[in-house]
Amino acid sequence: MSLEAAVAAPFRDRGRTRLGEGEFVVALSLDRDWFTPDQAKRLVDVAAGRGLLSREDDELVAEFDPGSVAVPDGFVPDESVLREQSTFERVLSVLVDAGVEKQAAVAAINERQRELGVTIEAAAVVYARRRGIDVDAVAERVLDELERGER
Repeated sequence: MSLEAAVAAPFRDRGRTRLGEGEFVVALSLDRDWFTPDQAKRLVDVAAGRGLLSREDDELVAEFDPGSVAVPDGFVPDESVLREQSTFERVLSVLVDAGVEKQAAVAAINERQRELGVTIEAAAVVYARRRGIDVDAVAERVLDELERGER
């Protein structure tokens, strides 16, 4: 939630869904004093990795409706939003949000990994899909990692 709120704030302030990266960084670092400029740039990378932002023609585009995200008065994001979750952590988070017990999911994913001989991330995506849980955005990242030979 705090990542979405931090990303949404500059778009909400300006009433737009597209901003120049510099404008976004200034909004977070100088206007709101939430992050240093370097941290604000890191936030862009984390948000893009999570599918919240995309880059088009030197602009950042919100891939969600910033107006639908509440940014409470006095809100200040925690620096933890600057840490990018691993692909496995993202799938696990989606599973838990869908009501799957975390420990049971991890055990089942580990078993699926052993059975299939794939990465933990690929096993997590297979497990989620077999349960009917949408992890398409994460699945694309897993596929990219597999194609590049990353683990």
